[in-house]
Amino acid sequence: GLAYFYMAAAWGGYVFVLNMVGAHAAFLVLMGRFSSNVYLSYTLFYAIGTVLAIQVPVVGWSPLKSLEQLPACAVFVGYQLLYYCEGIRKKKKLSRKESWKFRFQVFGAAALLGTMFIMAVTPKGYFGPISSRVRGLFVPHTKTGNPLVDSVAEHQAASQQAYWQYLHMLCFMAPIGFFMVLFRFGDAACFLVVYAAAAYFFSHKMVRLILLAAPISSSLGGIAVGRIVGWSISVLSGEDDQPREKKDTNVETKSKSEGKKKKKSSSTSNEGMAGFKAISNGFNEASNSYEGKIVKSIAAVVMCVSLYMQASTFATYAWRISASLSNPSIILKGQTRDGKIIKVDDYREAYWWLRDNTPEDARVLAWWDYGYQITGIANRTTVADGNTWNHEHIALLGKCLTGSVDEGYQIARHLADYVLIWGGGGGDDLAKSPHLARIANSVYRDHCPPGDVTCRAFGVLDRQGTPSPMMERSFLYNLHSHSLKPGVEADPTKFKEVYRTKYGKVRIFKLLGVSRESKNWIEE
Repeated sequence: GLAYFYMAAAWGGYVFVLNMVGAHAAFLVLMGRFSSNVYLSYTLFYAIGTVLAIQVPVVGWSPLKSLEQLPACAVFVGYQLLYYCEGIRKKKKLSRKESWKFRFQVFGAAALLGTMFIMAVTPKGYFGPISSRVRGLFVPHTKTGNPLVDSVAEHQAASQQAYWQYLHMLCFMAPIGFFMVLFRFGDAACFLVVYAAAAYFFSHKMVRLILLAAPISSSLGGIAVGRIVGWSISVLSGEDDQPREKKDTNVETKSKSEGKKKKKSSSTSNEGMAGFKAISNGFNEASNSYEGKIVKSIAAVVMCVSLYMQASTFATYAWRISASLSNPSIILKGQTRDGKIIKVDDYREAYWWLRDNTPEDARVLAWWDYGYQITGIANRTTVADGNTWNHEHIALLGKCLTGSVDEGYQIARHLADYVLIWGGGGGDDLAKSPHLARIANSVYRDHCPPGDVTCRAFGVLDRQGTPSPMMERSFLYNLHSHSLKPGVEADPTKFKEVYRTKYGKVRIFKLLGVSRESKNWIEE
């Protein structure tokens, strides 16, 4: 419960963990592994965690209202009903048929009451809708109905190359560990199976969720390696034979002592399993023979050597990819026309300029991609960042940037003091701007021409980058191309360019005529 609370306070992905624990609890019931210990564990986890989680302001009552979190609540209610049924069964010593009949009555009454409650509160808007991110896990990419979600490359389906890039040898070892777990099934193993199935399904739908597959892949891969190494050591040390002989002796003794008691019941099953037992006994005899021991020893040596070589390769790869992923994404390596290698530090320099040359209460308007960088490096307030849960807020920012200069300025002067634009080609703001227009049009339906749902009117017309009329009139285009393209100049009564980085990757404009009334209202 305390771990649940910590996750809810620190990470928006706590919903996945909550539902994973709930799915594990439900799967235990389906597998017939429900017990008082399982009931107590899940009840305390959910009750304590939920009571504490609703104290987190950004979470609030969503554990009891959000459709994404209600499955765990349903499992909690089901556990209470099931525990009550078990208590009555033991108290009244009900037969198997009577206990199942009683369960159907209890769960039927609960389902009826639940249906009535849902019908009563749904018209009042009690339940929150399923977010576009979650819908994106069950429908094809770019068809969630939310341009903000569809515009993010990380929301596309994962490829085999992506799995290999981030998991490497675990792509092979994790499935082996998965099947090993199935042959030694228990409560803990059940969680690994459920987690593995869910992680693979969701990561296959959305490439960014390979992150969720990493822990379970590591666990299953470790199980596979551990059991292979353990078996190899037992074979090479000669410990593989003695336990088997002892176990066979115990089984034989036990079968003799209980033979008379279960003669009739076991005869049929023994006949059905005779073939499998004969194969198993033949394999055991062959493996315990002199030649079999040699074959097992060779196999053990080959597997250990192979694992060592693969581990060395994996360690080298892990260090290499960790170095590439750890490199700062805002400092790039470039090459001039004469072949000279240079360091492009424009982005960090722009953030440092904001930090050193703007008031501490300055607000910066930029697309949400750079919000965290502006906050973390420049230590300035940004209009939007990566916490894009408020779709309307991001749509307003898109409307400001892709609308006309006058319209965008009237919005910006109430929200910010400075405007930061990424330029320089490549994936700069102008290249992203068609997505910005579509996001704006998804909320403000009059942003693009009537009938143009995907806002095709905003974009470039040819390979030379000729802007469409709507793009040419836009707030973003005029600041991005200010003094760079013929005839494009920012209105000097509205904007003042105060900083341009060395290689032109970032431009910063000061908004003139900022609404003091709006700024005071926000501060209050």
